[in-house]
Amino acid sequence: MSTDVEIPTQRSADPLTRRERVILSNLDEDVTLEEIATKLFVTRNTVKSQVRSVYKKLGVSNRADAVACARAFGLR
Repeated sequence: MSTDVEIPTQRSADPLTRRERVILSNLDEDVTLEEIATKLFVTRNTVKSQVRSVYKKLGVSNRADAVACARAFGLR
Protein backbone atom coordinates (compact mmCIF):
# COMPACT_ATOMS: atom_id res chain seq x y z
CA MET A 1 0.00 0.00 0.00
CA SER A 2 1.36 3.42 -0.94
CA THR A 3 1.36 6.28 1.53
CA ASP A 4 1.87 8.92 -1.14
CA VAL A 5 -0.45 11.89 -0.92
CA GLU A 6 -1.47 13.61 -4.11
CA ILE A 7 -0.54 17.27 -3.82
CA PRO A 8 -3.19 19.55 -5.26
CA THR A 9 -2.16 22.82 -6.83
CA GLN A 10 -3.16 26.06 -5.17
CA ARG A 11 -6.50 26.80 -6.80
CA SER A 12 -7.08 30.28 -5.46
CA ALA A 13 -5.42 33.33 -6.92
CA ASP A 14 -5.48 34.84 -3.42
CA PRO A 15 -2.25 34.30 -1.50
CA LEU A 16 -2.44 33.16 2.09
CA THR A 17 -2.45 35.98 4.61
CA ARG A 18 0.16 36.12 7.34
CA ARG A 19 -2.40 34.83 9.87
CA GLU A 20 -3.43 31.99 7.54
CA ARG A 21 0.22 30.97 7.26
CA VAL A 22 0.43 30.94 11.07
CA ILE A 23 -2.68 28.75 11.22
CA LEU A 24 -1.28 26.45 8.54
CA SER A 25 1.99 26.03 10.41
CA ASN A 26 0.05 25.06 13.54
CA LEU A 27 -1.94 22.44 11.64
CA ASP A 28 1.28 20.49 11.20
CA GLU A 29 1.42 19.89 14.93
CA ASP A 30 -0.66 17.30 16.75
CA VAL A 31 -2.95 19.82 18.44
CA THR A 32 -6.66 20.56 18.43
CA LEU A 33 -8.24 23.73 17.08
CA GLU A 34 -9.01 24.68 20.68
CA GLU A 35 -5.32 24.40 21.57
CA ILE A 36 -4.35 26.51 18.54
CA ALA A 37 -6.92 29.12 19.57
CA THR A 38 -5.58 29.26 23.11
CA LYS A 39 -2.01 29.60 21.84
CA LEU A 40 -3.01 32.45 19.49
CA PHE A 41 -5.35 34.18 21.98
CA VAL A 42 -8.43 33.88 19.75
CA THR A 43 -11.61 31.83 19.87
CA ARG A 44 -11.95 28.33 18.47
CA ASN A 45 -14.50 29.70 15.96
CA THR A 46 -11.93 32.21 14.68
CA VAL A 47 -9.42 29.42 14.12
CA LYS A 48 -12.09 27.26 12.50
CA SER A 49 -12.95 30.08 10.09
CA GLN A 50 -9.29 30.68 9.26
CA VAL A 51 -8.74 26.95 8.68
CA ARG A 52 -11.67 26.89 6.24
CA SER A 53 -10.16 29.84 4.40
CA VAL A 54 -6.77 28.07 4.18
CA TYR A 55 -8.43 24.90 2.87
CA LYS A 56 -10.35 26.87 0.25
CA LYS A 57 -7.29 28.76 -0.95
CA LEU A 58 -5.22 25.57 -1.16
CA GLY A 59 -8.05 23.60 -2.77
CA VAL A 60 -8.02 20.90 -0.09
CA SER A 61 -10.64 19.49 2.23
CA ASN A 62 -8.68 18.15 5.19
CA ARG A 63 -5.79 18.84 7.52
CA ALA A 64 -3.41 16.23 6.09
CA ASP A 65 -3.77 17.61 2.56
CA ALA A 66 -3.28 21.18 3.82
CA VAL A 67 -0.05 20.17 5.57
CA ALA A 68 1.13 18.30 2.46
CA CYS A 69 0.46 21.40 0.34
CA ALA A 70 2.35 23.57 2.78
CA ARG A 71 5.37 21.32 2.47
CA ALA A 72 5.07 21.12 -1.34
CA PHE A 73 4.80 24.91 -1.67
CA GLY A 74 7.65 25.46 0.75
CA LEU A 75 5.39 27.13 3.30
CA ARG A 76 6.40 24.80 6.09
